[in-house]
Amino acid sequence: MIKIYNKKESTTQNIYLFSEDDWEQEKSSHPNVELFFNGKKNEVFIKTQSDKFDFFIGIGKDSKGFEIQAIANKFANDYKKNLQAVPTSVHSKLRLNLTEEFVKGLFLGTYLYPFEKSHPFWQENFELHFENISEEEGKDLALKTEALCNGQFAGMEWLNKPANHKKVNQISDFLKSTADRYGLKYKSFNREESIKEGLGAFVAVNQGSSQEASFTILEYNCEKDNAKTFGLVGKCVLFDTGGISIKPSDNMHYMKSDMGGASAVIGALITASELKLPVNIIAILPITDNAVSENAYLPSDVVTAYNGKTIEVLNTDAEGRMTLADGLSYLSKNYKTDVLIDLATLTGSSVRMFGYTCGAYFSNNNDLKIKLEKSADKTNQRLWNLPLWDIWKDDFTSDVADFKNISMKPFGDCIIAGKFLEQFIEEHPNWAHLDIAGVAFGNVGYAKDKAATGYGVQLLLDLIENY
Repeated sequence: MIKIYNKKESTTQNIYLFSEDDWEQEKSSHPNVELFFNGKKNEVFIKTQSDKFDFFIGIGKDSKGFEIQAIANKFANDYKKNLQAVPTSVHSKLRLNLTEEFVKGLFLGTYLYPFEKSHPFWQENFELHFENISEEEGKDLALKTEALCNGQFAGMEWLNKPANHKKVNQISDFLKSTADRYGLKYKSFNREESIKEGLGAFVAVNQGSSQEASFTILEYNCEKDNAKTFGLVGKCVLFDTGGISIKPSDNMHYMKSDMGGASAVIGALITASELKLPVNIIAILPITDNAVSENAYLPSDVVTAYNGKTIEVLNTDAEGRMTLADGLSYLSKNYKTDVLIDLATLTGSSVRMFGYTCGAYFSNNNDLKIKLEKSADKTNQRLWNLPLWDIWKDDFTSDVADFKNISMKPFGDCIIAGKFLEQFIEEHPNWAHLDIAGVAFGNVGYAKDKAATGYGVQLLLDLIENY
């Protein structure tokens, strides 16, 4: 449990935060430290004296909230072996909103896979003391931070698990227990039930698997009148071989990350539930893997999606848009939502376009675009808008079905995928598709190799809280 208090008592462990300008004014109070410290961003100096440990952390000049969070995150991870599990005073001139970002960063920086609360910050004797926040503000910040960690870490944990530790039944058991814990409605369709429901595009992907399907619906209801309802669909392909259109073996081990959209949805749903946010959330996770077998769907197959549209399969490695198509149409046809968002590690095209700096997004609503970009810039979980012009529809019109699942042209696949998904939102007026293939899984400070970044959780929460 995170403990944050308003105290002025002396502690053996202290954290001093200084901008470059603040350091110029204060350095005379810390003799000899100026030889080693200037307040530059991510600069850390440790001063020890007897049993006292002082950590000086530089935050640079005019750092934004997400930069403060990143500095704290890096500090917590880099110095986990130096920090003590004791009451710790934090001395800074940061306003409350920036103090919140610093505390979030400290605790988010404790993540390692597999996550255990082994970092000094999670030990019983650790507590943070601030002079510049009230007791009530401290209690509120502790609740917010712990809820964010619980949600984001849960999503990251599933994304990081190796394929043989995240089978359909394992993640389903986790989601059932999560629903029980937070009082969520839980419903799931196995393969046979999905066939009966008409989830033909989802079933096509799952039919080659030795694992059972689990088309999962989770509902959080705040029970408040006139609350906004958010529909979230997360791509949840637990491992993607590419199917019959099999991927190259190089780096295929990274395909355990193909549930990055689902991990963001899981994280946001858990945090929203813990904080009892005054909104309603309906989350759909079409859970399967994409496997190679004698039963796997084939290029040239024609399948019927939930909304009755037919899809000619040209490439079985374009499976994410198949599962999302049924997720979107099922949500749109069976629930009334104010906002509809899907998230997916969908295309290499978005990675080639933006690298690892931002996700691509598409939307049919200008107001939602503005809100998404505002939240993306605030959290540094950045997005860049791409068009949904009707001319792109020509590229996936089929001779033998309503649509092809890819274009045969060697460019613009992330746009084709977005336009394809638009055909399954049932004319929902407030929809966005987030292609987060380049940002959900990548280089992180806590791992030597690529791992879960936590992308999407804070973005969704900021959007939901401020909509």
